[in-house]
Amino acid sequence: MKDIKFCISENKKIARDVFLMRLMGDTGDISSPGQFVNIKIGGLYLRRPISVCCATDGELTIIYKVVGRGTDAMSKMTAGESLNVLTGLGNGYDASLSGNKPLLVGGGVGVPPLYGLAKKLTAENKNVTAVLGFQQKDDIFGEKEFRQLGVKTYITTNDGSYGIKGFVTDVMKGLHYTYFYACGPESMLRAVCGVSETSGELSFERRMGCGFGACMGCSCMTLTGSKRICKDGPVLKKEEILWEN
Repeated sequence: MKDIKFCISENKKIARDVFLMRLMGDTGDISSPGQFVNIKIGGLYLRRPISVCCATDGELTIIYKVVGRGTDAMSKMTAGESLNVLTGLGNGYDASLSGNKPLLVGGGVGVPPLYGLAKKLTAENKNVTAVLGFQQKDDIFGEKEFRQLGVKTYITTNDGSYGIKGFVTDVMKGLHYTYFYACGPESMLRAVCGVSETSGELSFERRMGCGFGACMGCSCMTLTGSKRICKDGPVLKKEEILWEN
């Protein structure tokens, strides 16, 4: 974990209430897709945890949705402003388990970390499929970028205003794959596990206090006991999750 000063190079709206921000700075501690950063916002006590979309040498891309005061403040920031960012947080996806035909399943702002994973897997010549789910057409982002990587991409919307009407699980039932990676709302992750035909990994979205395992506020129960989403996750394996009734 490093405490780094980043400079904003771009901050733009890409979908309903969804923004893409590019930051310039030291990305050396970001080692795998699925990790997150924790951003300090002036005037607010708690940092805001945001998934890493992708990171190259010296450039970090994040995609976030405006849901409260912190992300609203971020949406108003402009190029040239600086942010204090904790990097290298959390455990990412294990790409070595993917097999030849991995499936990526994302819901809403659970899509961004899967883009970094898609870049890694396609660079390894894997035959990647993605199913990306949104509420409606105005919420959609990332479709073009996934397709440009050579990923076979399905888009679902709950209301049928774009792509396939329904949920990501409706598409999953007709696909064959060697392993899956998912990120999105917990209800979606549970449903994905219910229809999945292989093992896989889930990235959980939880409210975090500290972001590095000290406060225990984001814990969940697994077969081996309580785990902290920020420290032991956010990525956990399908078989270890104990879902609440």
